[in-house]
Amino acid sequence: MLKTLFSIIAIAAILAAGVIYSGVYDVSASSSRAGFTEWIFSQTVHASVERRARAVRPPDLKDDALQLAGASDFDFMCASCHGAPGKRLGAMGEGLNPAPPDLADSAAYMTPAELFWVTKHGIKMSGMPAWGATHADDDLWPMVAFMTVLPDLDSELYRAMLARGKGKGHHAANDHVRGADKRHDARSNTEAHASEPESSAHNHGSRAH
Repeated sequence: MLKTLFSIIAIAAILAAGVIYSGVYDVSASSSRAGFTEWIFSQTVHASVERRARAVRPPDLKDDALQLAGASDFDFMCASCHGAPGKRLGAMGEGLNPAPPDLADSAAYMTPAELFWVTKHGIKMSGMPAWGATHADDDLWPMVAFMTVLPDLDSELYRAMLARGKGKGHHAANDHVRGADKRHDARSNTEAHASEPESSAHNHGSRAH
């Protein structure tokens, strides 16, 4: 019996190696995956996320200010791949395989802890990044708070929340800083040209001719 088991394992390993090294499996994102492969991946992801999210302790996600702060961050970080009410996927989302889920659907059956865990840690081989590598937990919870109300939003309500949340969220602050830096650079360039000696300006003209 044991000998038979070892033989089966050895045959399975040889077959697996043959598939791996033959190049017969199409790894392109433009090809569709077989139903069984899709099922294995989906079940593995769901079980893994559910297990690891048990240790996550969410804050109060019903806070209106937290949800509004998450609206603009969601639109900036998530909508291009996952879409949003009244908003189509961007080029990145259209080309991903597996296709990114509609987060309004995901939020309807996933717990806030699971949404946070996926947002923070990402999903291997899916295109979903680990936002925790570049964002603190306090920057991610507002997006999760917003996702909890996402299933109840249509395109009009989504736009309304974006309008109310304008200027809130960590990306709004970063955009303000980047805008200030650009204005500073523009002023510096203008001042540099204005203070240029006349001889230097004349030389530039000579080179141009």
